[in-house]
Amino acid sequence: MIIKVKFENKNVLILDKPWGLVVTNEGRNEQNSVETYLSGKYDWAKKIDRSGIVHRLDKGTSGLLMVAKNEKYLKYLKKMFKDRLVYKEYEALIGGDVSFVGEIKAPLIRKKYGVWGKRQVGIGGKEAWTVFELIKKYSYQGKKYCLVKIVLKTGRTHQIRAHFSYLGWPLVGDRQYGGEMKLINRPFLHAKILEFVDMDKKNVKVESEMAYDLSKVLGELEKNK
Repeated sequence: MIIKVKFENKNVLILDKPWGLVVTNEGRNEQNSVETYLSGKYDWAKKIDRSGIVHRLDKGTSGLLMVAKNEKYLKYLKKMFKDRLVYKEYEALIGGDVSFVGEIKAPLIRKKYGVWGKRQVGIGGKEAWTVFELIKKYSYQGKKYCLVKIVLKTGRTHQIRAHFSYLGWPLVGDRQYGGEMKLINRPFLHAKILEFVDMDKKNVKVESEMAYDLSKVLGELEKNK
């Protein structure tokens, strides 16, 4: 398992998670998870809840994941996320012709029937707020696709995937939310930037390059304009 370290100091570790890897064990004995990887590699991770993992990425999502190296920072960073003080930027490829700039404010609930764990827009759900901006449009085999920059204002489970599916623009490769599968077999979603202010009032900004399999899809779209 190759997990790159993008940033590290005495309190924080930011990893570049590959897709196909679950983040936490959730009470299961996961041999292939970021939590198990951390506890096997670092002594400090054995002493902290969930090996210090601050937030989550879906199994099929690649990109930046923040980890605290002590309990003090775990509490601090979790509060930063809760108070919406961490900047979280993603890139996604959407099936459809997306507007140039937009935002989605639609509450999310757990879907009662069908695929376990799936989210959908629904009355009485948790507040969910997604902001997006068009990066580039593509045409491929008679269909429109859009690469978009996404900034999460809240951090609900499957938020990006559920919101864009709700608008009729599912992520390419996201079978669970109606995305087409001919270009890639996982959701085209990458956690690109994390930015926050640490306890010493220093600004920390970390950026991840798009995963190779996603870049390969864009290369294919460029060749077949």
